[in-house]
Amino acid sequence: MNLHSLMQKRTETAGPIRVGVIGAGKFASMFLTQALNTAGIHVVGVADIDVPKARAALERTGWPEERYAAASLDEALRSGGTHVLDSAEDLIRLPQLEVVLEITGNPIIGTFHALTAIENGKHVIMVNVEADCMVGPILQRRAAAAGVVYSMAYGDQPALICELVDWARTVGFDVVAAGKGTKYLPEYNYSTPDTVWDYYGFSAEQLASGDFNPKMFNSFLDGTKSAIEMAAVANGTGLTPQDEGLLFPPAGVDDLPTVYRERSIGGSLSRRGTVEIASSLHRDGSQVERDLRWGVYVTFEAQTDYAVQCFAEYGVHTDETGRYGSLYRPYHMIGLELGVSVAAAVLRGEATGSPTGFRGDVVTTAKKELRAGDTLDGEGGYTVFGKLAPAHLSLERNALPLGLAHGAKLVRDVPKDRTVSWDDIEVDDSLLAVQLRRELETEFRAEL
Repeated sequence: MNLHSLMQKRTETAGPIRVGVIGAGKFASMFLTQALNTAGIHVVGVADIDVPKARAALERTGWPEERYAAASLDEALRSGGTHVLDSAEDLIRLPQLEVVLEITGNPIIGTFHALTAIENGKHVIMVNVEADCMVGPILQRRAAAAGVVYSMAYGDQPALICELVDWARTVGFDVVAAGKGTKYLPEYNYSTPDTVWDYYGFSAEQLASGDFNPKMFNSFLDGTKSAIEMAAVANGTGLTPQDEGLLFPPAGVDDLPTVYRERSIGGSLSRRGTVEIASSLHRDGSQVERDLRWGVYVTFEAQTDYAVQCFAEYGVHTDETGRYGSLYRPYHMIGLELGVSVAAAVLRGEATGSPTGFRGDVVTTAKKELRAGDTLDGEGGYTVFGKLAPAHLSLERNALPLGLAHGAKLVRDVPKDRTVSWDDIEVDDSLLAVQLRRELETEFRAEL
């Protein structure tokens, strides 16, 4: 609760925290608009392969042009300004840089950036959940060995869920389930970039006026993004995915203690101590009352009868037994809150969520009948979607992690709804991401 005062002291004694941003999309823009007025943070550089896009992001988020006019990284350091460049590696290797924000969303490139930052002694805030759920446990171990922090991004839902789980355990409750809300119907699993706008209900006028990426939006719709984020939560908290993956039961905030408990007592879960998503839609397509579409939650059980009595005395909303309660946050502010991760890493040496093991994975699943010779188009595309699986089942199936599905060529047919395996594709073993994933599978296979 004292991060702001710690940041003030740090700024007075050693200047602001020196940060580098890689990727200039929506998440980065939200961080940049807050960093503009945060005296304790100095954005030394913004790296994006599309430099005009990065400059446009700074302009759009309120930055005066003179603030990002530095002609080099060295000049940015001297002047307190910001340099915009196309080389993430040049930014990462800057000796004075303290924190790297990896916000590209590309799991293969993001893995390279994160490992390079760790090897250069930088703290890494891994906004790139796509890479984190694929190789995060290995990156965390590399970071710990290097004496730097590898962290989830505060403001994004996985870190906020981890915070709720940590709160519940710290005060002595048994965590039953944790997760987030989203808009979901089973048919969405097969949505493509051609159908996504119909499901969202955006008009042609809305699409013409905004920066709408159909694959990105489709990833949220078809269940892939939920699988990615819940795998990260499982790996960061010790919660274990259900064997069935995510079931997306409909639930509003008043339903959480009842729905997110074991089936044996009337809930929806096949096991306790797991992750699950709250759909904002009933299966008939009608809206759930008081839905949690933008929020996060944890459900927990009181351990003593006296705690149950206290729940009743202080108005805690519970299930009918009085033992199961919940805490939720109705929304998250994404990049607007990212400064918490930056400050925690530098000032406390702490991560706002980080993998502690390999417990959940996102397995590549066929959206349609796939044929040998087809090229997969990865997250949010036409060919596959991601499903959450416990790590032991993913390894048993030799499942291809979704982060490596983009551009992979099939060597044999894969039926609709079937898991795509490593044996189904041509593998490029020269990729760093493939090498780290192989390392993860070898290392954790022995531990599971």
